[in-house]
Amino acid sequence: MAAAISINVAAQEDDPFQWLEDVEGEKALAWVHDQNKHSLGLLKSDPRFEGLMASALKDYNASDKIAYGRLTGGAVQNFWQDATNVRGIWRRTSSRSYASDNPKWVTVLDIDKLSEAEGENWVYKGRNCLPPTFGTCLVSLSRGGGDAVVVREYDTVMKRFHGDFNTPEAKQNIAWIDQDRVLIGTNFGDGTLTDSGYSNQIKVWKRGQDLATARLLHTGEKTDVASSAFASHRPDGTYVGIARSPDFFTQILYIMEGADGTEEMRQLILPREISFQGIFGHDVILQLRANWTIAGKTYTSGSLVAVNIADALAGMAGAHLSVIYQPSQSTSIDSVNIGKDRIFISLLKDVKGELVSAVPAKSGWKLSAIDMPKNGNLSVISADEWTDEAFVNFESFLQPDTLYSVKQGGKPTKLKSLPARFNADGLETEQKFATSKDGTKIPYFIVRKQGLEMNGKNPTLLYGYGGFEISLSPSYLSGFNKLWIENGGTYVLANIRGGGEYGPAWHQAALKENRQRAYDDFIAIAEDLIASGLTTPKHLGIRGGSNGGLLMGVMTTQRPDLFGAVITAVPLLDMMRYHKLLAGASWMGEYGNPDVAEERDYIRAYSPYQNLKADTDYPEVFFYTSTKDDRVHPGHARKMAAKMTAMGKPVIYYENTEGGHSAAANLKQRAFTDALQIVYLLKKLSD
Repeated sequence: MAAAISINVAAQEDDPFQWLEDVEGEKALAWVHDQNKHSLGLLKSDPRFEGLMASALKDYNASDKIAYGRLTGGAVQNFWQDATNVRGIWRRTSSRSYASDNPKWVTVLDIDKLSEAEGENWVYKGRNCLPPTFGTCLVSLSRGGGDAVVVREYDTVMKRFHGDFNTPEAKQNIAWIDQDRVLIGTNFGDGTLTDSGYSNQIKVWKRGQDLATARLLHTGEKTDVASSAFASHRPDGTYVGIARSPDFFTQILYIMEGADGTEEMRQLILPREISFQGIFGHDVILQLRANWTIAGKTYTSGSLVAVNIADALAGMAGAHLSVIYQPSQSTSIDSVNIGKDRIFISLLKDVKGELVSAVPAKSGWKLSAIDMPKNGNLSVISADEWTDEAFVNFESFLQPDTLYSVKQGGKPTKLKSLPARFNADGLETEQKFATSKDGTKIPYFIVRKQGLEMNGKNPTLLYGYGGFEISLSPSYLSGFNKLWIENGGTYVLANIRGGGEYGPAWHQAALKENRQRAYDDFIAIAEDLIASGLTTPKHLGIRGGSNGGLLMGVMTTQRPDLFGAVITAVPLLDMMRYHKLLAGASWMGEYGNPDVAEERDYIRAYSPYQNLKADTDYPEVFFYTSTKDDRVHPGHARKMAAKMTAMGKPVIYYENTEGGHSAAANLKQRAFTDALQIVYLLKKLSD
């Protein structure tokens, strides 16, 4: 079979598998059908499959899950899925009722009933409700789970859709100006999208007006990632604006001024290397992605700062600039949430969570540590900009989620806890550090049985991502990870460069021409696990999705000798063409541009699709993706699987027909893919 197909990796125009990029193509879909039939036959026939799927689905559908909610002016909004509500229900209750053991929920919108009534496979993608009443909302619905949505105005009191602010399907963003006006960025026709497929134009759209006649306020560059509308409606004022993103890691901010019919956008004079976190009072809250020198002072990369909006509009951003929080060498800002009277800052200190709040003081900001549990992951689920209450979640690998209410001047109050989903007795977690090729210490976590014999025979799964300044921190084992531990596996979480575990510098160390550092870090952890006696390549598997799927592809081609199994989900793999597929152009700030010769050279050096070799033995790779993924093109996984098959290499391939970039549209589909993966790993690493 391998000899029958000539594979030219030097010239993409001769790529014999490029036809697999045709998402709607009859030939491509027939190929997917055949691959699915073959792979599902192998995995579903395993006698363990049904039990594994039932176990995962039981947890996903459990009635005692924490109903995480968003605080909106004293009410709590929740989206809930279970065995009865497969597509889910959006519901609400009061803050007081939510704190009780049996909240009195009111259903706002039933997605299952809506789908049935309209004959659509709707997947709920969120809502945008207008403060302070939060009664009028813009609901985003996707057909099958992709990023493209329709937006429809919904009255939560009357529980019906309006006929005014309703949009055609597109990748789009929308923000309330007031009850009768919105800012919208969508596909307005030819030339109105960026090369990445996102909105490049922002318009003012008035109630009762045809969208086609909305007034243009802003046009970015075609080479930008996107321009997005935002709005801050708070008790202390309203600001509406646009965040233009020239690439994934830079932003230019604009504030709208003028009355109805005379609106215009004015640029805030700020550096581009920022991450806009929101508006507090009359300040924009920014995290710096590079050092910023202004008015004779230098503010360090990674810091959180407040800049007065009027100052920034006048080109005097340094006049009243204040530092809210400056991380240390071992600490980074994981997230920022703005409340009514304070700002909540979630920190990572050597990848373990801490939480502080910041309130304005006479000179600068007063920081206060919030007394939360240690040695786990802390995340602010929601901060209410109208009542100052916040919901904060704590979890660790072995400790179930606990949700706390945090109010001004009070200690955190435990609201709800997740019951244990597995027996943690006899399990332990440990943080270790591997030494990468350039000498950098790379942290990773291990979850394993206490007293585990270090005989090299322990089935071990190593998970990683390493990109886009995204941090991986300890979280309670659930779904796939729970199944793996329950079936005798050891779980390892890698905190490689490219992520955000130590702030922007940790991310920037693996950008573009330095991408190989992230891969060297992952290899160093794998080698450390083997050197410790925990496992051997025969029993070591790896798993990752999206950018983590690229990581898995690189590991397959660079170090096939290190791994016995590879799971790569919704992956990027053909890095010579990634920028031409769907949202790919938006990631050139991360990877570089293959159309630029010097950048093409370093991208090609690691691109998995181009580096497959017919004379090399590879571990069997399990690819899975979604036909409805309109972010990372399913052609990546299809082409890599087809090429490996043509070379006579072992491949497992599964493509869900819906689900978008998550590759699952509901809880049953998540349980199904969990079970497929666990069966695969048990076959490869344990049997």
